[in-house]
Amino acid sequence: MRIVLEKKPRKPIVVEGFPGFGLIGTIATEFLIESLKAKIIGRFEYDELPATLAIHQGKIVHPMGIFYSKEHNLVILHTILNTMGFEWKTADSVMKMCKELNASEIISIEGVAGLMPTEMEPKTYYFSEDSKKASKLAQTGLEPLKESIIVGVTGALLLKSNIPISCLFAQTMSTLPDSKAAASIIEALDKYLGLTIDIEPLFKRAEEFEKKIRKIQEQSLMATKEQETKKPNYLG
Repeated sequence: MRIVLEKKPRKPIVVEGFPGFGLIGTIATEFLIESLKAKIIGRFEYDELPATLAIHQGKIVHPMGIFYSKEHNLVILHTILNTMGFEWKTADSVMKMCKELNASEIISIEGVAGLMPTEMEPKTYYFSEDSKKASKLAQTGLEPLKESIIVGVTGALLLKSNIPISCLFAQTMSTLPDSKAAASIIEALDKYLGLTIDIEPLFKRAEEFEKKIRKIQEQSLMATKEQETKKPNYLG
């Protein structure tokens, strides 16, 4: 597994959002890409994951793409593929890219399970071992994450990275796509990075994004199952 880049911006902030609980990372990075009009500059190449490609509204949706907003010097990793079982390899590829670009910071977006009444707004949390970044994150209104278990690519990055990592977690009650919780992450990112994103349209369009991601995920699952049924069976 490796990341191939067509352009190599210098000292960007790298935002990664891999599929996880509530698909928060996938939906939030989709929000960012569309809002900032980020352009694709690269993609993951791999043999380990299913050969899956989605088409949405007549356009190819890259299963693991690298996007760039020149205005904000922001590199965004957007993926619809589950990397379970290959978290270390994926993290190694991300780290290699970040070192190549001399990234100034990695921001990881995740969902975290929470139990709360349906009428309450989802909480958002932050984690950073860098005191200056933690202080800045606290000013956005996020709560510090004091007790949790972090798994997946973000967990691997936290264990391996020598580049400052800031983590944003959105509370969600569902394993299904939760666009409202993802939009709350965008609101926090907007304050933290000064992106000047108009947040209100994002909340209004949350359902639209959710349907899009859900459809792509369903198509990906169907393609994977179809591929499995085509495998020869030598038993019997």
